Amino acid sequence: MQRSKIPAALARAIKLVILDVDGVLTDNGVYIGQTERGEHVEMKRFDILDGLGIKMLVRGGVQVAFVSGRISNASALRALELGVECHQADAGYKMAACRELMQKHAVAWQEIAWVGDDLPDMATMRQVGLPIAVANAVSAIQDVAAYVTSRRGGDGAVREFAEELLRARGQWQKLAEEYVSERS
Repeated sequence: MQRSKIPAALARAIKLVILDVDGVLTDNGVYIGQTERGEHVEMKRFDILDGLGIKMLVRGGVQVAFVSGRISNASALRALELGVECHQADAGYKMAACRELMQKHAVAWQEIAWVGDDLPDMATMRQVGLPIAVANAVSAIQDVAAYVTSRRGGDGAVREFAEELLRARGQWQKLAEEYVSERS
């Protein structure tokens, strides 16, 4: 279900985008195994389109952070690769991480966009100025979302949202042209 476009005034008010990881940046799949020495190994699939979308948000002056309710080295590695913060809390408790980010970046609830997919995202999505759901989010999350992506989590949903937010702010075309020009 695609909702209406993000209003320009709301988009311009956003200073911090918080992304859930599992089900938003990934397809909800987790590959778990161990090495011959018995070391725990976990892998996740991240969509490269989402990575560039995150980079474009940062270029546009928007802070970006991952907040996950599950501790995972794979999530921390992806955040490090993209140059964004990663907060991980066991058992789905995300509110403390959100408040810490608010204080660190001096932002209010209405200046935050949260992209989520499942019940651990509900408490924060009810507070933020721009709650976003990915296409495969549970219905309760879609119901509180101001915008629902047409793409599924782990399949370019974050890129879609990033473009939509930056277009609404009037920044996408310029940022995209600068990006291409730097690589020409």
